[in-house]
Amino acid sequence: MVVPLSDLMQMPDPQLVYAADGTRLATYSWGDLDAPVVVIVHGFASSARDNWVSTGWVRALTSAGYRVLALDQRGHGNSDKPHEPAAYAVRTLVSDVETVMDTYLVEEAYYVGYSLGARVGWEVVRDLPQRIDRAVLGGVPDGIPLERLQLDEVRAYISDGTPVTDRATQNYIALTERVPGNDLRSLLALAEGLRTTRTVDPDAADAPVRPILFATGEQDAIIEGSRTLANAAPNGTFFVIPGRHHFNAPGSRAFKDAALEFLRADA
Repeated sequence: MVVPLSDLMQMPDPQLVYAADGTRLATYSWGDLDAPVVVIVHGFASSARDNWVSTGWVRALTSAGYRVLALDQRGHGNSDKPHEPAAYAVRTLVSDVETVMDTYLVEEAYYVGYSLGARVGWEVVRDLPQRIDRAVLGGVPDGIPLERLQLDEVRAYISDGTPVTDRATQNYIALTERVPGNDLRSLLALAEGLRTTRTVDPDAADAPVRPILFATGEQDAIIEGSRTLANAAPNGTFFVIPGRHHFNAPGSRAFKDAALEFLRADA
């Protein structure tokens, strides 16, 4: 089936999937239903549209013969946006991916995640090796996700508009406000929830065993941490995305090409 190029740059209507706790997750699908599936999971303060459609990933993957299955992670896009930190445990984010695969009757898939989506992917690939054949983890942090975010400054900013002085926190807020529909309260709850869960740090001693391509921008501050995770993974490969930092790496043609080559190696 030939899909018009214009359709691959548009968002289909979201199909809602209900997580175990009742949270509604917006999901999207492109491509031939009989094609190999790639599950794609976006980063913090982004969405399936922002991370994968606008940057050409959906077009590249479907053109290469894959069916693409995406979700807006809870707190993002068209999914529900709880304000309770307890709703954002790492294990819950992993379970959301599994629930989406189950709902779409996808038994096996490839996984592509970026930033927070890559951090979630580390857990998905480790916990579901029988269902994830190989994965691409872009810009994956090796510590606590969003650990540089100053929570007290965000709370004050939300409460009464107190100016934020911490530069990293300013950048996170700007990133949040850049995407229409983002809810700063829910993304604050996400940052709090990730810090209070049991598995906040990737455990290099318990790395996923499936083949993984780790890809991080040449100018990304987390590059050495990402490289450390790649070295810890028994079947990890590391790719430096040339000339890119954390926030513009998803749009890199070199990143897409490396990912497609890695996925094709399983054919």
